[in-house]
Amino acid sequence: MAKYVVKRIAMAIVTIWAVATLTFFLMNMVPGGPFLSEKAVSPQAMAALEAKYGLDKPLSEQYVTYMTDALHGDFGDSLKQRGRTVMSIIQTKFPVSAKVGGMSILVAFCVGVPLGCVAALNRGKFLDNLISVIATCGIAVPSFVVCTVLMYFLGVNLKLLPTFGLTSWKHYVMPVMALSFYPMAYIMRLMRSSMLDVLGQDYMRTARAKGLGQFKILFKHALRNAILPVITYLGPLTAYTLVGSFIVEKIFTIPGLGGEFVGSITSRDYTVIMGTTIFLAALMVVMNVIVDILYKIVDPRIKLN
Repeated sequence: MAKYVVKRIAMAIVTIWAVATLTFFLMNMVPGGPFLSEKAVSPQAMAALEAKYGLDKPLSEQYVTYMTDALHGDFGDSLKQRGRTVMSIIQTKFPVSAKVGGMSILVAFCVGVPLGCVAALNRGKFLDNLISVIATCGIAVPSFVVCTVLMYFLGVNLKLLPTFGLTSWKHYVMPVMALSFYPMAYIMRLMRSSMLDVLGQDYMRTARAKGLGQFKILFKHALRNAILPVITYLGPLTAYTLVGSFIVEKIFTIPGLGGEFVGSITSRDYTVIMGTTIFLAALMVVMNVIVDILYKIVDPRIKLN
């Protein structure tokens, strides 16, 4: 196990470096710059700004300087938000996205897994068809449509929930519902197909022949094997959701990291783009390593080499 973890950490470092390198050069290939949107900026002022942030140096030198600073945890200052560092932006905005995203993942998992099991156990019946329709709608309908429907009925029509901000528990209900709808639907489909495959295995027929109860067969024998595809999906899902859904944060005016990432791209805030991209890549790699370790915990037969 220890050898495997060390190997994965080494691969993670290489992956993060590759993502950061690719992002850096692609970002600088895009036409435009962070200071072109400034009003009435003279050529002298533009040159001074570029010299201040090191943008007047050759691209290769900028790359080496940035990567060296990043290794020490310094992602630089924001080019558009004067006086704020990229690390302070991440530290301020990420907890907001993580709180909403964490609740969304919990809801998606706690609802999607049981409904997927119920659909598999009632294959071909009305309940299975109903859950399949819900799952299909959840995958097919874009998140901004879900947000709009929720805001119209629960916020505007019935006036049950507030439509923007995060000042009370009621403000979390609609964003969490909107964020969890797609992963919940996907988990339901994964769980249903995986459970159907497991229920047809020989060891399941043996368990029934021994006279074991349906509850014990389902949770002790079937669920531990059927849930492995769901665990695989939870890795990247957690990374993306914790960083924040850009559309949902924008619609519900949530001050999370997703909005900062979108804003940095439109304003060419290079340092924020790089910092958030590296942060997302690192989070994604860490979650995948955790998923691999969870595999071993859930199913001891799996060997981590």
